[in-house]
Amino acid sequence: MQELTLTLNRRQFAMATASLGLAGAGIASTVIFHPTGPAKADTLEVNMAELAKPGPEGDIVLGSAKAPVTIIEYASMTCPHCAHFSVTTFPELRKRYIDTGKVRFIFREFPLDPLAAAGFMLARCAGNDKFMPIVETLFAKQPEWVVPRPLTPLLDIAKQFGFTKESFDACLANQKVLDAIQKVRDRAAEKFGVNSTPIFFINGKKLLGDQSIDAMAKVIDSYLKAG
Repeated sequence: MQELTLTLNRRQFAMATASLGLAGAGIASTVIFHPTGPAKADTLEVNMAELAKPGPEGDIVLGSAKAPVTIIEYASMTCPHCAHFSVTTFPELRKRYIDTGKVRFIFREFPLDPLAAAGFMLARCAGNDKFMPIVETLFAKQPEWVVPRPLTPLLDIAKQFGFTKESFDACLANQKVLDAIQKVRDRAAEKFGVNSTPIFFINGKKLLGDQSIDAMAKVIDSYLKAG
């Protein structure tokens, strides 16, 4: 798992964004990685009613609303374990459980660094119908854009989804989009003890780290049999 650092201050944030080549793109204007209170102690179960509350911009949801199992994933765009899950496990999860109406899947943003936030901002700016295609593409091409100078390769990928240089720059300077992502991240840390990525909640049961389809199936099937 990629661990979360909750102590990044304004100076460190500015240095990080400058080193990533993002300072001129707008997202260096706000400290997005700061503690707003003590994180919830790590537990294996969380309250599903509380967990089900969406963020300010709404949830990204795949699958039937009537599915007996709900999976919520918190991920960071620059996390290699999240990328591995997206490329190797998620397609089978989608085919076997989401597309068959057994699982409702919710993806939530938990950026661990400014570049991860930028990736999520682009996905949000593109609209809900393009959100997951952009996220999946960014995960699949992670080695191409998680580099010392990420803006050019990130723009090249964004153009595949209809962005221009102007709309790309405008998105990364959109404070409302950034604030909404920050709120999702802060609430996950404070309410549900999320402090690394990826983390999954299957009907409220927490699974830490990259998961194989067999590991996820074992938990999912236990709920399907019980239901």
